[in-house]
Amino acid sequence: MDKIKILIADDHAVVREGTRTLLEREEDMEVVGEASDGEEAIKLIEELHPDVAILDIAMPKLSGIEVTRRIKPRFPSLAILILTAYDNDEYVFTLLEAGAAGYLLKDVHSHEIVEAVRSVHAGESVLHPSIARKVIQRAILSTAKSSDIKPSVTLSDREQEVLKLAAKGLKNKDIADALCISIRTVQGHINSIFHKLGVGSRTEAIFQSVKRGWLSFEDLA
Repeated sequence: MDKIKILIADDHAVVREGTRTLLEREEDMEVVGEASDGEEAIKLIEELHPDVAILDIAMPKLSGIEVTRRIKPRFPSLAILILTAYDNDEYVFTLLEAGAAGYLLKDVHSHEIVEAVRSVHAGESVLHPSIARKVIQRAILSTAKSSDIKPSVTLSDREQEVLKLAAKGLKNKDIADALCISIRTVQGHINSIFHKLGVGSRTEAIFQSVKRGWLSFEDLA
């Protein structure tokens, strides 16, 4: 099985070393690079093509927010996991809008970081439910105040069903059971949704779908 290739970007060496040690204990993970600032993070992403980039927000030269904004349009399949000390709704909203797949605080347990890497690599969301609801609600309000967004793509009826269940936080197996289809079929629909929206994670897909008016706040309850 191919290992998940991971880049760690944090200006504190002890954090990078601790995170590397934690992740490299896992048989399915490999840390391919470390960056101490935002500019180095972009350079290494361009050179190493990791599957997952773990970024801090506050870094010299370029913040994690700016790194995400610059790199996601060029590498849409890259899953970006924010690992930070900042518990701020504004940061979360800005990073999701830029394309981050997950947002964790540095006080989480080590096993949560490991599982978060696997989740974002699999295209799943990594957000605390209360944070997710607030962020999505803000996206809905923001969209309501702006001009109507004309969707350039459409989803099939089945894709819409899968998207709504994914937005509620259901895993692929639970979605498959709910719709009486196979897990492989669910993954195929998820991949099709990602392709149509030009995203690489459920978080991005849900965020973009809310902005297009495809999902309402009730769909996320």
